[in-house]
Amino acid sequence: MPFSASLVPHFDVSVHVVLDSFGKAGSVYRETDEARATFEAVVDDLIAGQFNNPVRVVAFNTSEGWSRDVSEDVAREIVRRLAGRLLAASSRKFVETYVDEDELLRCESGVA
Repeated sequence: MPFSASLVPHFDVSVHVVLDSFGKAGSVYRETDEARATFEAVVDDLIAGQFNNPVRVVAFNTSEGWSRDVSEDVAREIVRRLAGRLLAASSRKFVETYVDEDELLRCESGVA
């Protein structure tokens, strides 16, 4: 039997979204382009300060049927990537929720 393409799209990908707080206006899961909903892109965006006041990062994969809070994993990866660079002020509180402040300061200074 010849191969035929499936009519059902393949969506077996893990998506990462950031819960961003806007104070009294409330919190929202920030809309993002499909290509920018990866772990790596979220880490890069947090380092660059692309969010107002990030509170949480949630990952999900609907094909595999799971979702989980990956905030600590993201915060630790941010610290690992800093290597002498300063973290954007808007992301500092988020990272300090999951990583010791001294560890963060050492990484920003390039000592860690």
